[in-house]
Amino acid sequence: MRKLKIIQILPTLNTGGVERGVLDFNKYLVGRGHESYVISNGGRQVKNLINDGGSHIHMQVSKKSFLTLLQAKKLADMINEISPDIVHVRSRIPAWVTQLSKLFIKNPRPIFFSTFHGLYSTPFYSRIMASFDYVIAISKTVNEYILENYKNHLNSEPRLIYRGSDQDYFTKQFQLTEQYQEKFFSQFPKLLNKEIITFPGRLSSWKGQESFIKLISNLPNNYSGLIVGPYEDAKKKYYKKLLNLIRDYNLESRVFFYNAKNDIREIYSLSALVMNLSSTPEPFGRTLLEAAMMGKKICGWNRGGVGEVLKLFYEEGQVEFNDFEQLTEKTKSIIIGNNEPKEVFLTSELMHQKTVDFYLEALGKS
Repeated sequence: MRKLKIIQILPTLNTGGVERGVLDFNKYLVGRGHESYVISNGGRQVKNLINDGGSHIHMQVSKKSFLTLLQAKKLADMINEISPDIVHVRSRIPAWVTQLSKLFIKNPRPIFFSTFHGLYSTPFYSRIMASFDYVIAISKTVNEYILENYKNHLNSEPRLIYRGSDQDYFTKQFQLTEQYQEKFFSQFPKLLNKEIITFPGRLSSWKGQESFIKLISNLPNNYSGLIVGPYEDAKKKYYKKLLNLIRDYNLESRVFFYNAKNDIREIYSLSALVMNLSSTPEPFGRTLLEAAMMGKKICGWNRGGVGEVLKLFYEEGQVEFNDFEQLTEKTKSIIIGNNEPKEVFLTSELMHQKTVDFYLEALGKS
């Protein structure tokens, strides 16, 4: 296989799904002999990227400011110096800087890719993601959204490459240690011997934590809820609203918040069911995919990327949006039942392979 030079560009390298994907892809590229470069405004994951064999270039491409556009010449100089085959843009602000940098990039120019990681709004600011040589959509939901809203800005049809998860990390073979269980249940003694329903995701009014709390209030006392995410960093007003809602439903002994660090696998493993109840359609159901990969039961509103994951791997977890009666009954029947998700084939390995194949296909046409 032809050895490639790849530059990925994103705002920062802290935590998040896009960041995780960039790190995983960097590792994949290096492992197959390609040269991997990442340009970002830095972050705590830079050391991991470098440890995996990638190169990081620090550049301020994260602030929503016209001043950030002044980085275009600097970015072009870096691209000219590296002379990559592919430049892959992962976010809107870096996309604007990258587009302007083309004014200063020398021939032979690289091929430019972008990935739609979200259902971006359609104003002038967002359409830049559709303007590159090739566009990747992470789900059918996103693919349809691009064609519906950005068709006039595309240079070619978007390519559907499903997002995947690490099958070696999120595996059915994972075993919880006794030490972890003891530590966890000493922190949450009221969850011991309960059916734990887990709700991963940052605290936000559209993520669905309020719906989750309402669901737990409709369930028998042996069902408890764990809201997993960085709640200490959430907007205090919204966090307080959720605490008040828990109190109003008298659920103080049944719903708890937990900030998973590097132990989301352990939390999935402890769970009887993993949920996604976002009030707006999501581009993809990553947490449900991860849980299903570990053989855990999953459930959520049947729409957007979440609905796609459920349809592919666990149809009994599909619930019509805002039908709380159906949600309550499904939750009980799923937990009592013996059906487990189908084997998950949307792996990070497959996603990376398809992405590199797309690069090679584009290079073959150029």
